[in-house]
Amino acid sequence: MKNYKRLLMYIRPYLKRLGIAIVCIVLAAGANLYVPWIIKDMIDKVLAQKDMLMLNVIAVGIVVVFFFRGIFFYGQSYLVSFVGQRVIIDLRDVLYQKFQRMPLAYYDRQQTGEIMSYITNDVASLQNAIVDNLIEMVTEGSILIGSIVLMVYLDWKLSLLTLVTIPMVGQAMKVFGRKLKTSGTLIQERLADITALLQESISSVRVVKSFVREGYEIERFHNQNELNFQAAMKNVQLMSLLTPTVEFLAALAVTFIVWFGGYEVVNGEITAGSLIAFLTYAVNLANPVKRISRVYGNLQKAMAAADRVFDVLDLPEQITNKKDAIALPKIEGRVAINEVCFEYKKGVPALVDVSLQVEPGQMIAFVGPSGGGKSTIANLIPRFYDVTAGSIEIDGHDVRDVTMESLREQIGIVPQETMLFSTTILENIRYGRLDATDEEVVAAAKAANANEFILELPHGYTTTIGERGLNLSGGQRQRIAIARAILKNPRVLILDEATSALDTESEKIVQAALDKLMVGRTSFVIAHRLSTIFNADQIFVVENGHIREHGTHAELLARGGLYSNLYNIQFNKAKDK
Repeated sequence: MKNYKRLLMYIRPYLKRLGIAIVCIVLAAGANLYVPWIIKDMIDKVLAQKDMLMLNVIAVGIVVVFFFRGIFFYGQSYLVSFVGQRVIIDLRDVLYQKFQRMPLAYYDRQQTGEIMSYITNDVASLQNAIVDNLIEMVTEGSILIGSIVLMVYLDWKLSLLTLVTIPMVGQAMKVFGRKLKTSGTLIQERLADITALLQESISSVRVVKSFVREGYEIERFHNQNELNFQAAMKNVQLMSLLTPTVEFLAALAVTFIVWFGGYEVVNGEITAGSLIAFLTYAVNLANPVKRISRVYGNLQKAMAAADRVFDVLDLPEQITNKKDAIALPKIEGRVAINEVCFEYKKGVPALVDVSLQVEPGQMIAFVGPSGGGKSTIANLIPRFYDVTAGSIEIDGHDVRDVTMESLREQIGIVPQETMLFSTTILENIRYGRLDATDEEVVAAAKAANANEFILELPHGYTTTIGERGLNLSGGQRQRIAIARAILKNPRVLILDEATSALDTESEKIVQAALDKLMVGRTSFVIAHRLSTIFNADQIFVVENGHIREHGTHAELLARGGLYSNLYNIQFNKAKDK
């Protein structure tokens, strides 16, 4: 119940509506309790005593009661649905905010589809628990309690016989409940696996088709779907066993009632109408118990989803603002990396004692073999990860002592793989500064050498570019990313192999835009093609987490070390071509 109580905490802002809804549910349920009393009066008064007045009262009573029952039913359905939907929206918002606050290290470990599953599959399961199951639980609970009260009023001895079965029902529900929760957890995990597989295969559809692996992906999906089917059927099996078990125990109670009640009628202790009413209430008692057992099973399944959701909400946010963090003032762009060590995985160093000093406006290049640590250094500057040891300072401020928002607002990043949103070009560029005018967006596009190709598109700047911008070429996407960075106007710029995936012609256009972007800014360039960093103020050669050598292009060539080898390999290949 811990997580269910926690889930109900989200209802607190809507308690007034929920209170009215519960009143409506109870009153609507009360109409069902009126029917057996009608049967009792029909048998004992109307039929036995030929009482026409009672017949008229009963007829009017039925119309009035069920008219108001309809009003109460509408009230319960609308209000509970309203509260349930609001709670789910709030919970989904909280979960999304949590994901936005999680560091990159979390996303390194998790599949995108798994993360999506929390907000879709798991929250959808909670929605059912809050809306449908809450209505049914209160309705059937009201009928259950009302039936017991009226049964005791009619015949307390028969009631005692009936209530003997309740502890047995409770024990059955407890046993099945534990198994249903375990089964529900497995179902949610299988759904998450399917979502992850779907996201992965659909986003990689070009690779799938280029390797003619459609059949392989279909088989993978079929196998995962089959595992989900098996988990679902285990849950169905348990639910299918729970319901007849409860029904059988209820049937035992009805059997006692029929025999002992018949015995009392024969002996004149109760009337036939009272026995019929009691039997109807007993059936009313059996049905709520059966339905509550089903609701209980559904709640256990939903609580498995709640466990997953709250497990995420309880995850520690490893990279956060200090309590006394200050806003980073407008910077000049002086960066100091002081004896920095870093580990993605404990005990496996990615950087070892990396130190460098960068003056405002300098262009710094990182080169070296893949996996050497170049991108890691770049990711530590905007504090996407926290250093394991050492420190990184911008204008004398340790990046851990300032708010992440004020830090990252003054750092621009142009990555190798540009991520654009499936909206218009105008909105994609404006993402760099949300309050920018259309004129400022166009000016940034011109500075990025993007204006010309944008105007050639069917709708110019209002052209929708599709998911991840795949309707554009690689060079066009990069120029939009550069325009976005220009609009942001950062003092520190990070270019992570921004031209490595482009053809020669696109590279020249993009490089020209990058050269404009870097003017007057402190720039960190991760380079694959050495031709793009000949003019760097300092070039750092990074290998196995260490800075092996640094200097200007001419100095490093003269030294004849690792940089010289990389240069000779690249340009000898170019000559061979």
